[in-house]
Amino acid sequence: MVRGLGETKTVMVLINGGEANAGPPLGPALGPLGVNVMAVVKKINEATAMYKGMRVPVKITVDTETKSFEVEVGTPTTSALLAKEAGIEKGSGNPKTNFVGNLTREQIVSIAKVKMGSSYASTLKSAVKEVLGSCVSMGIKVEGKDPRVVLKEVDSGGWDDILSKA
Repeated sequence: MVRGLGETKTVMVLINGGEANAGPPLGPALGPLGVNVMAVVKKINEATAMYKGMRVPVKITVDTETKSFEVEVGTPTTSALLAKEAGIEKGSGNPKTNFVGNLTREQIVSIAKVKMGSSYASTLKSAVKEVLGSCVSMGIKVEGKDPRVVLKEVDSGGWDDILSKA
């Protein structure tokens, strides 16, 4: 998708971290703008290398006169971060009864910190609750417990110690 504002065009794409290439969706979107597609691909791959194996939103802003560009990398989805941490391909098909992974409190807090910038949560505690909600829908336990139980623990202050240190 390309949106133009005067001399600037913006291209927004989802890229597998560290695996961008000149083929679709980048090549066809950037080619008509006259920018060096391989330079853009190289910059995206450098910026998304830490998200290898995850889909990452990327925004490329191109100045159509000077052919200069800026690359802005978003954060992967919560489910992609959870799957990577849990070492699973995808969530459970039946998350109420079939659990496919298990994470620690520290891993949940770490993911919540990563997501804080793109989340509606105003506190780390709220962000942790959002991540736990994703655990519920994906069938991922937290320290061997059903994430619904863990959500109640967070609400009752059971995680305040780890959240205060984070």
